[in-house]
Formats: sequence, C-alpha cells, structure tokens
Amino acid sequence: MSEDNLQLTTHFGFKTVGKAEKQQKVGAVFHSVASKYDVMNDVMSAGLHRGWKRFAVDISGVKMGDKVLDIAGGSGDCSKLFAKKVGRDGEVILTDINASMLAVGRDRMLDMGLNVPATQCNAEKLPFTDNTFDCVIVAFGLRNMTHKDIALKEMQRVLKVGGRLLVLEFSKVWQPLEKLYDAYSFKFLPFMGKLIAKDAESYQYLAESIRMHPDQETLKQMMTDVGLSKVDYYNLSAGVVALHKGYKL
Repeated sequence: MSEDNLQLTTHFGFKTVGKAEKQQKVGAVFHSVASKYDVMNDVMSAGLHRGWKRFAVDISGVKMGDKVLDIAGGSGDCSKLFAKKVGRDGEVILTDINASMLAVGRDRMLDMGLNVPATQCNAEKLPFTDNTFDCVIVAFGLRNMTHKDIALKEMQRVLKVGGRLLVLEFSKVWQPLEKLYDAYSFKFLPFMGKLIAKDAESYQYLAESIRMHPDQETLKQMMTDVGLSKVDYYNLSAGVVALHKGYKL
C-alpha cells in the first residue's frame, strides 16, 4: 500500500478503512449497543468497570467548585461520580459524539436529579474555549477516535494551567494472561453481545479495537507529545485497563 493511501486509511478493529469512514462505522456500533451498554459493561467486566471509574475519580484531584469535562461519557458513569465531587458550585459537562449514547446519559442524569448538561460533540473539535476545565476525562472512548493525537491535543487545550487529563482505557494485559484474555475477548464477548444486545458483530469490533489501541508506554508518550507534563499511568486488573494521568503546566 502506498504512503498516500496509508495517510487516508486507519483501522476499524482489525479491518483497514478510510479515515472518513471510521467515524460512521463507530457511530453505527454505538447506536446499536446504546440501550444495552450498561448491562453489557457489567457482564463484560463482572462489575469491575465501576471500580476502575471510581479509582479514576478518586485520584483526579477534583474538589468542590471545579469544572470537569467528561468526553465520550456515554451513559454518564463518570459524570455522576464527578458531580458529587464538585458539588453545587462546580460544573460537569457530559459529552459524546454519539446521539444514542448521549441520550442514555442525559436521561440518567435527569432521573438522578443531577444538573449535568449534555453536549453532542466530536473530541477532535471540542466546542470549548482554551483553559476552561480543571479536569478532563475520557473513559473507554479514546480507542474509538480516528485521530487520537488531535483529540488529545484538544483535551490539553481546554484544560486550565494546572489541570489534569485522565485517560481510562483498555490496555496491554500482563503477558502470562494473554492467551486467557484472548479467549475471553474473541469468544465470550461476541457470544454475550449476541445473547444480550442481539449484536455479536459490534462486540467483535470492540474486542478488536482494544488490541489496536496503543499500549501503556506508547499512550504515555502520545500524551507527552501534545504538551502534557508528569504523565504517568496505573495498571488496573493486571493491565486489562490502564489509567493515564497528565498535567497541563
């Protein structure tokens, strides 16, 4: 494949697609799974995803009165936790590029009586001014973005000086567990996706997208490259998930 063609293509799971096509395909996946997304998260992780998100919020450094941006926040798990941290004087904004996922999150916030505005937007073109937020988080969303470097740069841009970016994402598992994890990912996940969400194909993509996501050290360097400082990460559940944290100084 020529260099010009490589610049025009990207991965969609293990497939190679046009960059313009990926966003549409990812959108179709999440439109399909939105109504069962939370149930499937509990099934896929045996409930561990809730602990991973609580850990991210707990080490975020967010305090009462802060402003938080939840990118690709979907059904609102992180927004809910951050809303309790920032209190009435703070603000949390829930965003997602996918209307179906955002509707789930918006309705959940309303049902809980939380004042969390919901905004549909693309993480690669955030509709917020520079130096706005004390904390930005993207949880299990970065791997679905076409231009991860552009998205990370946008997240850095909207942070205040001293603000933190948190990236919670599936990562490279501890090597002795790789074979077991592969069996889980490529057999169990699509089977449960078919059984619960009536959509095996979307969960096949999600499993593949995890394998195509940058590993811990690569993502650390990507965050450094966009201007974040003191970037470090925590391996959770033997590296199944990693939480990266960087500062805008």
